[in-house]
Amino acid sequence: MMFMRSFPTIVFLLLGVCSLTAEAESVHWNQFRGPNGAGTATGFKPPLNIVAQQAAWRTPLPPGKSSPVLWGERIYVTGVESNRLATVAIDANSGQIVWKSSAPQVPLERVHLANSTAASTPCVDEDGVYVYFGSYGLLCYDVDGAERWKKPIPTPKSMYGVATSPILHGPRLILTLDDDANLPDSRLSRSKVIALDKETGELLWETPRPYNRGAWSSPMIWTYQGGTDLVVLGNGRVCGYEPTTGEEKWRVRGFSREPIAVPVAGNERLFVSVSMQGGRGDVDLDPEPFWAAMLHFDRNGDGRIGRDEVTREFTLPFRPELPPGHPGFGLPLAKDPKRRKQQQNGLFDWRDTNKDGFWTKEEFTADMRVGAGHPNLAAIRPGGRGDITESHVSWNLRRGIPEIPSPVFHAGRLYLVRAGGILSCVNTQTGEVVYRERVGAAGQYSASPVIADGHLVLVSNQGVLTIVKCGDEFTITHQTDLDAPIAATPAMDRNSIYIRADDALMAFR
Repeated sequence: MMFMRSFPTIVFLLLGVCSLTAEAESVHWNQFRGPNGAGTATGFKPPLNIVAQQAAWRTPLPPGKSSPVLWGERIYVTGVESNRLATVAIDANSGQIVWKSSAPQVPLERVHLANSTAASTPCVDEDGVYVYFGSYGLLCYDVDGAERWKKPIPTPKSMYGVATSPILHGPRLILTLDDDANLPDSRLSRSKVIALDKETGELLWETPRPYNRGAWSSPMIWTYQGGTDLVVLGNGRVCGYEPTTGEEKWRVRGFSREPIAVPVAGNERLFVSVSMQGGRGDVDLDPEPFWAAMLHFDRNGDGRIGRDEVTREFTLPFRPELPPGHPGFGLPLAKDPKRRKQQQNGLFDWRDTNKDGFWTKEEFTADMRVGAGHPNLAAIRPGGRGDITESHVSWNLRRGIPEIPSPVFHAGRLYLVRAGGILSCVNTQTGEVVYRERVGAAGQYSASPVIADGHLVLVSNQGVLTIVKCGDEFTITHQTDLDAPIAATPAMDRNSIYIRADDALMAFR
C-alpha cells in the first residue's frame, strides 16, 4: 500500500526531472550574450584551460564586430565583404561555412574607426535568423539561408555608428532605434522601440522614445515575481515597457549620455550600468595614467611637454589605457592647419599656468576635465510606475563602472570588467564592492564577460583571455594570449566556446 500511495508521486517527480532535463537541453546561445542577454547558461561546461594553438577549428570571416550566436549545430555572425553586408552560417562541428547571404546593396553608414557597420549581433530561433544592419534595416532568413522577409529602416544618426542588437520575445522581434536627430515631442520622435511579427516582419507596435538620443545598448526582458518588462537603456534613463503592447510602465533617471551595456537581472533586481561620457568609470579621477599617456609625446625625454611637442600627431588622452594612435585614445588636433594652430595655442595656454612654455605633471593634472555626467550602477526593484528613480532604486555604485562591457550576475554577485583590466565583484544586496583587482591584462575591453561552469571568461581587445573563479575571493585560474584582436563577446554551447577575432572565428572544446 505504501508503494501504491507513493507511485503517483514518483511518477510526478520523474516527469518533472524529464521536463527540467528537456528544458535544459533546449537552451541555446541565441542572441547577444546568450539566453536573455545574461551572459550565462545553466549546464554549459566549455573548456577553461584554453591554448591558442589548440583550437578545434579556425574559420576566416569577413570583418565585423558582431558576436556569434548559436542554434543547434549552427553558428551565425555578420560581416562586411567587398563593401556588402553579409550574414554567415557556420557548422559548429567542423567550422565549415554552410551559407552566406548578402544584404541588399546600400551605402554603408559612417562609423567610428573602433566600430563596424556589422556590429549588431543577430538573434536566432528554430524558425529563423534575424539580422539588423544599421545601414539597411532588418532581414530574416530561414536556417538554410533563404530570405523570408526584409524591412528597410532609415539609418539612425549616431556619434559612433549603430551597434544595438535585436531580441526575440515570444512571437515578437524587438529592436531599439534611438536617434541623435530626435526631438523631445513624442509626436515627432525619431527615437523609438519597435516590435515586429517574427514570422512576417509586420509591425506589431511602435513606441516613441522622446528625449532619447543615439545609444548602443540592446533591449532585454526582465522577468520577476508578478511581471515581465521589456527593458531599454537610453540616453540618461532606463525605461520599462509592457512587451506585448509597448506601453511605457516606468523609468529611472541618472545615467550619462553614452549607454552601451545591456542591463542584467538577478535576485528580483535589475542592474543597469553606464560609465561617464568619455568612458570614465569612477567619480574620482586618477590623473596618473593620463600623465603617463602624455609622456608618449615627450620627444626629448625631459619629463615635460613643451609647446613644440604639441604637434599634428598630438592627442589629448581620454582613455589612457589605450595606445596612442588608437581611434578611442583621445581628442586629436584638427587636420586644417589654421584650426590646428588655434587648438595648439588654446590647449597649451590652458594648462601652462606659469607661462614658461612647458607643461609639468603638476600643471597638467591640476585641472583634469575628462568626461561628463556620473558613472552609475543602479539596482532597481520591480513593480513601480512612472518615474521610480527615488522610490525603487535600492543602491547606486559609482566606482569601477565599465564603458562597453555589460555586467554579469552569478550567485548573488555582480561582476564588471572595465578598461585597464580592472575586475570588480559587487554584493547585489548591498552594493558593497567585495573586491576590485587587476587581472594582469591591460588595455581596452569591448567583449562582455560571460560565465561558464562557475568561472568568468574575460577577453581584452588585445586578445588576452583570463579565467577567474566566481566567488568572493579573487582567483585567476588560467590566462592565455590568443594573439588576435578581439571585440566580440564569446558564445558557448555545452562543451565548446566560440571566440570571434577581427578576421576569424575560433572554436575550443
